[in-house]
Amino acid sequence: MSEAPVLNDGNNLIFVSIAAYRDPQLVPTIEDCIGKARHPERLRFGICWQHSPGEDTLPFVSNDCFRILAVDWRESKGACWARSEVMNLWQGESWFLQIDSHCRFASEWDAKLIKEAEQTGSLKPVLSTYAAPFTPGGNEILVDSPLQMAFQGFTDDGIPFMKPMAIPGGQMLNLPRRARFLSAGFLFAPGSIAEELGYDPDLYFLGEETAMTLRAFTSGYDLFHPFETIVWHDYGRPTAIKHWDDHTKANNTKREWHEIDSQSKNRVMRLLAGGLMDRYGLGSARTIGDYEEYAGLSFKLRKVQDYTLRSEEPPNPEIAPDWAGQIFTWLVRITINRAILPPEALDDPEFWYVGVYDEDRNEIYRRDIPSSQLATLPAEEPRISLICELESGSIPARWRVQPVSRSRGWLSKIEGVLAEEDYAIVAEDDPE
Repeated sequence: MSEAPVLNDGNNLIFVSIAAYRDPQLVPTIEDCIGKARHPERLRFGICWQHSPGEDTLPFVSNDCFRILAVDWRESKGACWARSEVMNLWQGESWFLQIDSHCRFASEWDAKLIKEAEQTGSLKPVLSTYAAPFTPGGNEILVDSPLQMAFQGFTDDGIPFMKPMAIPGGQMLNLPRRARFLSAGFLFAPGSIAEELGYDPDLYFLGEETAMTLRAFTSGYDLFHPFETIVWHDYGRPTAIKHWDDHTKANNTKREWHEIDSQSKNRVMRLLAGGLMDRYGLGSARTIGDYEEYAGLSFKLRKVQDYTLRSEEPPNPEIAPDWAGQIFTWLVRITINRAILPPEALDDPEFWYVGVYDEDRNEIYRRDIPSSQLATLPAEEPRISLICELESGSIPARWRVQPVSRSRGWLSKIEGVLAEEDYAIVAEDDPE
């Protein structure tokens, strides 16, 4: 076990916020955080430990550098509620770091984050991204692969959702890259963000990052991705207990998770429309229109500029005011000869990556088809047709399918060129 930090009131204190829900990785995460820091004595931890009664007490509970809220899991209201509770434990530390409870850290991560924040030249920088993946265990491999958050699509409710994507030329960068979105699982900012923004306890999951992005941007914070990999995240967690697993009618909890989720989505949609006027509404330093211009999207029209789809660095270049009218909804048909698929693609699939590209080979659409949907494909048909609906100002030109097997990982990719009869513009309904 890493030695716990000793109380020190020097400069550059970092408040580390962790919301942990019945997570056995909590202690290893804290130990790695302390062990990899250049200045562990400057760390202050705020933890919302949502656990089962009777579990062993956390080993750090008596250390003055830890502020721990111990909560019976039945009383939990979700991750955003827990993060809000932890944010209330901030006591004026210079820096604020929010992470998930299943992470690993780069050597001297604390010094690196502070240096990168200073390199931005911003008085109110936020460094955030989807952390690189790792798998806990005896041989934990931490690969340096800096990632950015790329726009993936809008939900049926009009809430944007994002995907991780490698930063082009990431290994050659030496300065933070401007970002469009913030990640809830890795966010580093001046400590003032805890006081100025707070964390909306009534959000649940989907839309949390969009809400925090808008609230930070309109409050004058500048968004950046780190140019190096600083935090790794365990995305697999096949045996982990999730909040939505527990908070069901069968467990007699006070509120079922879907009730909290429905309320949360309504709040996010009100925020996107500029109608959320309480403590957790938009800031006054910038407008929601400023953000849409910066990020290259329209919440009202549910449209995204191609520059944004290509994940090029913001702010987006100036474009005609009627740009959304040049973004069309396309229906694309991909046809695959079953005979050229590797056997594991159908016998042992985890998912299939499906991508559509324009004539310059820019990805304008991505979808990961899970094994449950692959199981519904016609078993005897010699040709498999996949239908994709996407929005772009570019004409779809090429496609790629790459299956992922449970036993062998990524399999060989299959590519093709779209014929004119394979794509068409479809009529759109007004989102209002």
